[in-house]
Amino acid sequence: MKKSKTAQKRDVGCGKHRKSDQLRPILFKRDFTKYAAGSVLVQWGDTWVLCTASVEDKVPPFLKDTGRGWVTAEYSMLPSSTGGGRKDRDIKKLRQDARSTEIQRLIGRSLRAAIDTAKLGERQITIDCDVLQADGGTRCASITGGMVALEDAISKLIADGTLAENPIVHRVAAVSVGVCDGVPTLDLDYAHDSTAEVDLNVVMTDDGRYVELQGTAEHKPFTEESLDALRALARKGLRRIFRLMDPKIG
Repeated sequence: MKKSKTAQKRDVGCGKHRKSDQLRPILFKRDFTKYAAGSVLVQWGDTWVLCTASVEDKVPPFLKDTGRGWVTAEYSMLPSSTGGGRKDRDIKKLRQDARSTEIQRLIGRSLRAAIDTAKLGERQITIDCDVLQADGGTRCASITGGMVALEDAISKLIADGTLAENPIVHRVAAVSVGVCDGVPTLDLDYAHDSTAEVDLNVVMTDDGRYVELQGTAEHKPFTEESLDALRALARKGLRRIFRLMDPKIG
């Protein structure tokens, strides 16, 4: 029997227990480690990422004596974070793989969009994102969790008098969307990401502006109409994510 359009939206491309416009369960466990200025374990469905923020009173050479600070990121997938056997650590290969390099640069760019670096002063905050378990969307979880860790670190700097003014101008977060079996689908897990016809990662500020869009047609080129539908779906998901990130609400 042919399913109705409503049934297709419910079942196709979105997993057995999730509608195509529904996020996976997302949980932020703040202050997860003892020594980091900010730390959070992000549990995003079956993707788990530990994000920590470290503060140093130094900046890259190109910012020395400018009065401006810097936010950067490092990203890695731990051994056994994925199925199919143990993943070697990058140190064993004496180099970081290209995917990890691309993702950590994306995380750094995204988080710098949240900060007025002049208000940060000449100090650097490094966000370390270590994937403990991966089931799709690790870059989105890392950006979003990194923002939570960054915000908590900034709060501590303000509380101890290191910063006189909050340098965070807005929150940023990220979510994936895609076309699965012809259906626009929110928050792709690995099974859907690996078979999606279109895959789009959306990084956005909490006032609705884009930081970055990363989109790919895996098979056939996609239309502007399809892109608009995916962007609208991402916006819907991100509104919910921003609420979850707020310690007063989430």
